[in-house]
Amino acid sequence: MGMVCFLAALGLLVLGYAVYGVFVEKVFGIDRTRPTPVQSRADGVDCVALPPYKIFFIQLLNIAGLGPVFGPILGAVYGPAALLWVVFGCIFAGAVHDFLTGAMSLRYGAASYPELIGRNLGKYACWFMLVFTIWFMVLVGAVFVNGPAGLLAFKTGELLRSWEGGAAVLQWLEACPLAVFCAGADGTVSAGKVLALFFSALIFSYYFVATILPIDKIIGRIYPFFAILLLFMAFGLLAALLLNPQYSILPNLRPADFFTNLNPKGAPLWPLLFVTIACGAISGFHATQSPMMARCMRSEGQARLMFYGVMIAEGVLALIWVTIGLSFYDGDPAALMAAGTPAVVVSKASEGLLGGLVGGTLVFLGVVILPISTGDTAFRTGRLILADVLRFEQGSLGRRIVLAVPLFLLGIYFAVGDFTAIWMAFGWTNQTLACVSLWAAAVWLRRRKRLHWVATVPALFMTAVCGSYLFYFDKFPFRWPMTASVCMGLAASGLCFALFLARGGRMPEGDEAKF
Repeated sequence: MGMVCFLAALGLLVLGYAVYGVFVEKVFGIDRTRPTPVQSRADGVDCVALPPYKIFFIQLLNIAGLGPVFGPILGAVYGPAALLWVVFGCIFAGAVHDFLTGAMSLRYGAASYPELIGRNLGKYACWFMLVFTIWFMVLVGAVFVNGPAGLLAFKTGELLRSWEGGAAVLQWLEACPLAVFCAGADGTVSAGKVLALFFSALIFSYYFVATILPIDKIIGRIYPFFAILLLFMAFGLLAALLLNPQYSILPNLRPADFFTNLNPKGAPLWPLLFVTIACGAISGFHATQSPMMARCMRSEGQARLMFYGVMIAEGVLALIWVTIGLSFYDGDPAALMAAGTPAVVVSKASEGLLGGLVGGTLVFLGVVILPISTGDTAFRTGRLILADVLRFEQGSLGRRIVLAVPLFLLGIYFAVGDFTAIWMAFGWTNQTLACVSLWAAAVWLRRRKRLHWVATVPALFMTAVCGSYLFYFDKFPFRWPMTASVCMGLAASGLCFALFLARGGRMPEGDEAKF
């Protein structure tokens, strides 16, 4: 039964692209004859025509990273219900969100995320989301320094300890000038911290170069290969799972499990599952990345593949990782939770299914490269947003450096600070961005007397999710009981809907916020 359910879920995702994706495309009104930004204002830096296959893989890597790996593994501890959220969330919420925001950006001349919001929800929303989005981009870039740097430092330390002369190198590291920045509260210094600082500096240096160079120089050349690594990592493990007689797909699965909360600690399915699995179902971060690829597309006709289709591809990755997480641990969410962090689960599953050398290498490359590929595009997006706001032409290298430097200074400040509280709120922030994007898309459609419900329904759902999560989650200040939190979430959703009905269809074009 497990194999049948997996194949059915996979088939639904493909069918969603072929049927619902076409329907949403018609609702939007794609015009294949309309000039795109790369045809009207190519600049050789950000507006650069790229082949469709490169756009597809770059967009996949931009929006994915480790999101459709770690999130689904964390979501799998709720049981097979995670599969339902991945499939139906992706088809009716995430892919719709990505397509509408990407197509709107194309129609607005590759407008950045805050401008999309401002043109549809007003100037106050525009300026709030401007500050919020730039902060979010810098935070994302900074967060995705620590993980890769820590892993590189750990692996390097292991190699040095196994090498005959490695002890002397470790001692030198503890006494080198960088050590003054790595001392603990008691004044002691570890070589591991020095190595982590060194690798952090290297990653930030790469981020800076990738942010200021034309998009076709680094991102356009190497990201397609990184995206293939992401796909190989997922499909290689799935194939190994299918071919290994020791394992079976979703073992011990019962139909009732799809509608049962199997979380070993009793954490509530609503709203936690819908925030835990963000990438792979719906993610507001995607709306900030789509304008970057909108600047590289030759036709609006590519929008369904590059936005809706890429999100479906991410949904397939998330589906595979939920399946691997449950199948590798014999369908037992308790065993999956007891295994450790998502990184540990990925490591154990990869080495167990592909062997120590192949699996270990694959995990190392994936866990290092994938978050780095998200961090650099986040900084690049921050630069593009600032350039749009300030009307600051980006043709010269000096002008790009002027905007990039303050972003990176802020990113370095965040990277050495305490992220714990912010990181715990990261999922909620991400889904809240998706809510705002969907409401903006609903307004865009309603103004043009089109079927706005394709955006309004997922906007209502996600607003209820985010409102409930805000009041319930124990890391936030409210910490209300579940019933009261759900009531507040429903109230927030109802209030947004009332505002949408009252003003969403009446706001004249002259009231649109424009940079």
